[in-house]
Amino acid sequence: MTQLIDTSAVPDVVLEAGRLFEAAGHDLSLVGGPVRDLFLGRLATDLDFTTDATPDQTLAVVKGWADAVWEIGRDFGTIGMRRGDMQLEITTYRAEAYDPTSRKPTVAFGTELAEDLVRRDFTVNAMALRLPSLELVDLHGGVRDLHAKILRTPGTPESSFDDDPLRMMRAARFASQLGMDVAPEVLTAMTEMAARLEIVSAERVRDELVKLINGIDPRRGVEIMVDTGLAQIVLPEVPALKLETDSAHHHKDVYQHSLTVMEQAAGHESADGPVPGPDFPLRFAALMHDVGKPATRRFNDDGGVTFRHHDVVGAKITRKRMKALRFDNDTIKTVTRLVELHMRFYGYGEAGWTDSAVRRYVRDAGDQVERLHLLTRSDVTTRNKRKSQRLAHAYDDLERRIAELAEQEELAAVRPDLDGQQIMEVLGIGPSRTVGQAYNFLLELRLDEGSLGQEEATARLLSWWEDQQQGSQTGE
Repeated sequence: MTQLIDTSAVPDVVLEAGRLFEAAGHDLSLVGGPVRDLFLGRLATDLDFTTDATPDQTLAVVKGWADAVWEIGRDFGTIGMRRGDMQLEITTYRAEAYDPTSRKPTVAFGTELAEDLVRRDFTVNAMALRLPSLELVDLHGGVRDLHAKILRTPGTPESSFDDDPLRMMRAARFASQLGMDVAPEVLTAMTEMAARLEIVSAERVRDELVKLINGIDPRRGVEIMVDTGLAQIVLPEVPALKLETDSAHHHKDVYQHSLTVMEQAAGHESADGPVPGPDFPLRFAALMHDVGKPATRRFNDDGGVTFRHHDVVGAKITRKRMKALRFDNDTIKTVTRLVELHMRFYGYGEAGWTDSAVRRYVRDAGDQVERLHLLTRSDVTTRNKRKSQRLAHAYDDLERRIAELAEQEELAAVRPDLDGQQIMEVLGIGPSRTVGQAYNFLLELRLDEGSLGQEEATARLLSWWEDQQQGSQTGE
């Protein structure tokens, strides 16, 4: 299929690169995602090209034109560069395949554009724009499939996934990112070959997972992973949420509930709000918030079911999984904290909280309080409108009280009225475990009663110290 694309939609740097390679006697084509995005009306800032030039020849062509060049992908035929605000990667035509026992692709350079395109992951990414003529090369129906919103592979799905098993996960990611359906034959191959994903490095899997969760339809992406068995390799805790039921015991479908919470959490994000989207920690915490339920499920004699401490257990399970996927420590800490605290709000509507309980809620959430607000609200999926409204009103009230107390004090950084140095001066002691005990005593006072002022705090500290000394003398 040959088609011309309006040159006004193509960045100037693309045409410049095309003319440079043409003058040097080499072919150059824009390829993959940037071509797909031209049809979707999106402008890519990271541009992928393919060429018949070797890496050494590419370096010679762009010398003096590129503002910066890096050769980290040279062994795979890729030369990266920056021109103005644009990032470019130019890769020699290639034939790429996975050794069945290796996590890294073996690369053989090709000589023809057609040979390169057939080895791309999906037809919508197997289109090329020859440069500088802007002739569209679409040998596998990429435009057709893009309009139909369906994911197919240029060759057989089996050969594509054998070349790179991560492409199976990428199919689920594109379903989430682009709102596309996966062709039946592709789903069949994914199901049959899911175990091949085990040879892919944790880092590559993690990166695809983040993109999937941050897509416009993360629920669809997760469902595809679960239905094909990919999730059993990547996130086995999620399919485990499909708790079995029987005629004697009935409880909420935890798997579907978790998907709905993730959807609702994404819907709460806003560009001008405290949690702009897409926000991976919020969405992933929403997906994982109940993963502790299978391990904590207990049936009562009356047919009821409980999941005591599933929040704490779930946080531990989530931390272990995220470490296995090589997430950074800050992201692990954020997500697991949200999972651990997601049940803290419940009970507020019935019993109400003291000011000290509100302070503890904010203190424990720390800098994640805004995400916790959204996660807690997203966790309400009941169809009972009265219950839903009651919970919403209760949380409205909690947020109002947090705001009121925040006007009086810096809740997110609640500290005692005396610091460690002052404690040592008042008690006439040096650094020791006793200083920490005194600090915790004053912190509890601060949470229960608010700021006492240094004079009152000093008096309370001395009284506590006297009690401690009397207790040690009597052996208590």
